[in-house]
Amino acid sequence: MSSPPVARTPRLPSLAPAGPSAPAPAVPPGIRLPRLLLRATATASAVLGLAQTVLAGSFLNGHYEALRAHELAAMALGGLLLAQLPVAALVRRGGGAGGARGPWWPLGATALLLAALGAQMGTGYERAVGVHVTLGVLLVSGLLFGLVGAWRPAPASAPVPVPALSPSSDTEPVAEAPAESESESGSEPESGSVAGSGTGDGGSGRLPRPTGPGADAVEVTP
Repeated sequence: MSSPPVARTPRLPSLAPAGPSAPAPAVPPGIRLPRLLLRATATASAVLGLAQTVLAGSFLNGHYEALRAHELAAMALGGLLLAQLPVAALVRRGGGAGGARGPWWPLGATALLLAALGAQMGTGYERAVGVHVTLGVLLVSGLLFGLVGAWRPAPASAPVPVPALSPSSDTEPVAEAPAESESESGSEPESGSVAGSGTGDGGSGRLPRPTGPGADAVEVTP
């Protein structure tokens, strides 16, 4: 006889109650300090950039004494951007989540703003008002974008991927029980045939009447 078929049922995962979540690790001071310094320098640079627009408008309105303040503010802005360069390098070196490398944009943006400020001051001393005003608008826009980026929260660390479970390890063989309906349906005709052969005449309870020579001498009782 052949063995009954074997079915593979999935193994249910354990429903153990989850424990309390571990608190997030604190950011080391060595990583937090460069970001704080970057926010401070970016905020001061953006404030000076907005002040430059006010001083330039005041000079164009006829207040010529504002030109000296406009020049001094440009020098102060250059000093702030120079101080922001090493800060941006520190952020790039280890200002990411969990001590990883930080973003590259603070270093690149600071260097680009320094180059734009140098061109801006050169066109101002050359009295190229059209180019000076255009560069000033672009410079202030870059300072504001740098301010928004510096105050943006640091991205969280990437979650650890969970390996997929293979189907072979999640299932276990389970033998199926033989179907009762098939065994019962197969046993009924056999019992009927035995009963019919033992009782004779289709199970009427009478023995078959003998035939052949001498059959009249045999008396059959029910």
